Amino acid sequence: MGEVYEEYQHGGPVPTLRVLREKFLEQDEPEAQDLALVSELFTNGSLDAFAHKSNVDVNNRIMVYDILDLGKQLKTMGLLVITDAMLNRVTENWKQGKRTHIFLDEFHVVFENEYSGAFFNSAWRRFRKRNAFPTAITQNVEYLLDSVLASTMISNSEYIVMLNQAEPDRAKLAKLLNISNEQMGYITNADAGCGLVKYGSSLVPFVNKFPTNTRLYKLMTTKPGEDSINRGRM
Repeated sequence: MGEVYEEYQHGGPVPTLRVLREKFLEQDEPEAQDLALVSELFTNGSLDAFAHKSNVDVNNRIMVYDILDLGKQLKTMGLLVITDAMLNRVTENWKQGKRTHIFLDEFHVVFENEYSGAFFNSAWRRFRKRNAFPTAITQNVEYLLDSVLASTMISNSEYIVMLNQAEPDRAKLAKLLNISNEQMGYITNADAGCGLVKYGSSLVPFVNKFPTNTRLYKLMTTKPGEDSINRGRM
């Protein structure tokens, strides 16, 4: 691995999985040959999606990673590549005195994989130390609360926004965040835009009614039947 990056620093090819495998093949040790054989499927086979030089400008101000189309076999590698890229970007921005905002939609998917779950459990603390602000978004709170790692992350989060919750989710949130029955009423059969905010040790109910007759609402809505304008912009 060190040789690959050393050659790159001296004008060699961009380090990719293919370049790494070629370096394995140049070694005489049986361990290197074994690694080359194991990595063949991910460098020259049907799962070589992450084996090439990226065609994306990673210096863009806004980066979006989409794992929707990753199959089961590629999801683990894809999550490892993405989480590594996140931490590298956060570290680079931190060194330059820049703040980084990270938004993780469908966050429960992260904990379907032990490697990405362990990464975020550690990174949740490291991000804050490096002037980064991670925001996790999910509709499957119960799934997260069943994970010890995710529950610890939630309990250590300074700012939590809770919308309407199902009864099992409410019970677990109340126990984890020490919310009274009266306060839980704000996320019981709550209307859209209404809920409860936990900020530090404070709990604050809120009502955020957004006018539905505005262009901004039409651009933001994801409700079935209302998002046709967004589909037309894809």
